[in-house]
Amino acid sequence: MATARAVRLLLTSSRWRLGRREVPQSRALAALVPGVSQVDNSSDFLGKRPHRRHPGILQLPCVELPKALAAAAQLLLLQSAMPNVEKQVRALTNYLWSRHLPVGPEELQRRAVYLEEKFLENPDLSQSEEKLRETVLRALRKTTYHWQELSYSEKLSLVYMAARLDGGFAAVSRAFHEIQARVPEFQPQTLLDFGSGTGSVTWAAHSTWGQSLREYMCVDSSAAMLDLAEKLLKGGSESGEPYVPGVFFRQFLPVSPKVQFDVVVSAFSLSELPSKADRTEVIHTLWRKTSHFLILVENGTKAGHSLLMDARDLVLKGKEKSPSDPRPGFVFAPCPHELPCPQLTASKPLACSFSQAYHSIPFSWNKKNLKEEKFSMVILARGSPEEANRWPRITQPVLKRPRHVHCHLCCPDGHMQHAVITAHRHGRNLYRCARVSSWGDLLPVITPSESELPPYPAKDLPGS
Repeated sequence: MATARAVRLLLTSSRWRLGRREVPQSRALAALVPGVSQVDNSSDFLGKRPHRRHPGILQLPCVELPKALAAAAQLLLLQSAMPNVEKQVRALTNYLWSRHLPVGPEELQRRAVYLEEKFLENPDLSQSEEKLRETVLRALRKTTYHWQELSYSEKLSLVYMAARLDGGFAAVSRAFHEIQARVPEFQPQTLLDFGSGTGSVTWAAHSTWGQSLREYMCVDSSAAMLDLAEKLLKGGSESGEPYVPGVFFRQFLPVSPKVQFDVVVSAFSLSELPSKADRTEVIHTLWRKTSHFLILVENGTKAGHSLLMDARDLVLKGKEKSPSDPRPGFVFAPCPHELPCPQLTASKPLACSFSQAYHSIPFSWNKKNLKEEKFSMVILARGSPEEANRWPRITQPVLKRPRHVHCHLCCPDGHMQHAVITAHRHGRNLYRCARVSSWGDLLPVITPSESELPPYPAKDLPGS
């Protein structure tokens, strides 16, 4: 109550209009949770827009693959005449979703030392040094995830296409939509796709910015994957005209440090690298080649989210500056801050993930046409953090109840917040905005420490 009284005393006597009614500003700036956050009415965030279209709405309607891409995928699979495709697709899907990151040598050493100390604590297991070493190794083999690199042959590439083309397209489309919705004037001309696979990033980028993009660089170590992606672009043949012009394929990243791209993407590829050292090197290389946005997407699991947070910290804390582009980086989405992820530091760590609905390719085994892709993402941008929108992010499905709404928020102060929003306590504007918001949207509230700072206009974001 003391906090609420202090807030009311600090507020001026000015009033704001809502239709023909005047509501006291003290009610408009009522705290979500006293002393934590306030509704952002100072910037007139709604303007003349209805609540269902408030500027924090980032949800993307159900995604559907371009008809040319879906038709080409069906044709290629039909021509292959592979037996038991449905069984192989399910097996690969389950394997990719349950996959863990490879265990590094430092972690293996730590586990070995821990097991050795445990065995030495038991006086009944007195044994020679050689036998102790063998016991520790046996225990390590039983408890350590055995990561194996996937080698994509022509056959496995087709299975991957059938399993992941539509879901991958949906996840990347949602990431692109985040940029397009918040920075509509950003018109990229060049794109780099690391670990391009079947080329879903190219198709999603063309669907989003097709009028401005003139060059797509697809990089994948698998020659079979590159060949498949090119066939998909040509309608399932080797000699047709590509549906998307300006696409180039190569097996290695461009060497020159001066070559930069407006948008750089790595979708479901960092988890395929064999070690943390390899991931670190690739992330630094991708960031050097980024002139505006670096988009990283992985499975919506704890492993995928943890990997992305490591990549995020590498870029934010990186000391090396590119001579051609010394601008620092900041988190554009989904985090409203550059602080440690509260999901990972919680007593029960959770994956920060999002969900995107999509229409699956009508293969014979796809009995459900509507599906959901669960994924984690991080979008890093060149510039300074002041250029980012610092509204809290809704991190779980919104629970709508009679006269109140439950929202789980990741806030700019680096903390998670469970907010119960009502019209009586927080004002009609915020209540109605929360009621029409969804998982992944931004909620128009600001923390008291930021209330004196006006939101940075979109035109000053990267790409303006």
